Amino acid sequence: MWQITGHDWVITMLTNSIVQQTVSHAYLFSGPPHVGKMTLALNLAQALNCEQQEAPCQHCTACRKISAGTHPDVRVIDLEYQARLREEPPAQQRELRIDTIRSVREDVSLKPFEAPRKAFIIQDADRMNSEAANALLKTLEEPPPHAVLMLTACNARSLLPTIVSRCQVFGLRLVPTRLIEEELRLRHGVDEVRASLLAKLSGGRIGWAITAAQNETVLKQREDTLRQLAALPKMGRIDRLDYAMRLSRRPALTREVLELWLGWWRDLLLIRAGCPEMISNVDLSSALEEQASKHDLREMMGFIGGITRTMHRLEVNVNPRLALEVLMLDLPAEAT
Repeated sequence: MWQITGHDWVITMLTNSIVQQTVSHAYLFSGPPHVGKMTLALNLAQALNCEQQEAPCQHCTACRKISAGTHPDVRVIDLEYQARLREEPPAQQRELRIDTIRSVREDVSLKPFEAPRKAFIIQDADRMNSEAANALLKTLEEPPPHAVLMLTACNARSLLPTIVSRCQVFGLRLVPTRLIEEELRLRHGVDEVRASLLAKLSGGRIGWAITAAQNETVLKQREDTLRQLAALPKMGRIDRLDYAMRLSRRPALTREVLELWLGWWRDLLLIRAGCPEMISNVDLSSALEEQASKHDLREMMGFIGGITRTMHRLEVNVNPRLALEVLMLDLPAEAT
């Protein structure tokens, strides 16, 4: 059973390729954070190595090992893996480096230990530096028949075109709110009221909604972050630049914060434009209405554009601190 919601067309195409024995040697799953890219990659690894006819069954030894992260022929390559490889703190990992990809190249050439196919999942492949990307390209140019490489990326445009051209690309979109609500109720036992709230807050990111349903601290962290962001327009230049510096030191968190902020300012714009029923952050509507009264539409639209430009700059590896400092300086002050 595929554990993916909202991407039925992808499941159909992948299932057909397995049945018809036309599996690609490399896949690229791209899309916004938390829409199911990693789950899809793990499910595909299960389907390729499942011991039952209805693959992935989620119950056989291979499926359970892959789900638990203990299968010897399925490896997830991410910043945490790199930290272990380099014996460094995870917080120091900002990009995937060449020695990490070289370890993949060495392992790819070896035959599977117990599975029909080896699977290598490179999570957030758009974090590879240029040397790592070129090293991966060599593997994609001469792939062994027993290995399948899967790349996930929030922004496929930041990858080398030659890498993208050697992958079968699937672009995952945001999941409809209705499907997220159904998933939470039917598969995760969330009550109707809470499922509706989480589905709206998720903004189409089903992975976030599931995590929030399982961990109550997620909503608290989100609320704390949004209240901190809402307070920034009241701050002076020095405090804003200090915030930019602190955020730039946490690359794994930066995009998530910018996504939250983009949704927040979009809600401010909707309220100011007279469409409060369309906002996403429904649980913080009072704070939104208060802040919306202190900015005009022109300021809101300009800053939303600034957030979007900052996200793009970070995707093409512009200095994070510099990009965030520019954004902080462009942040409109609240009218008194």
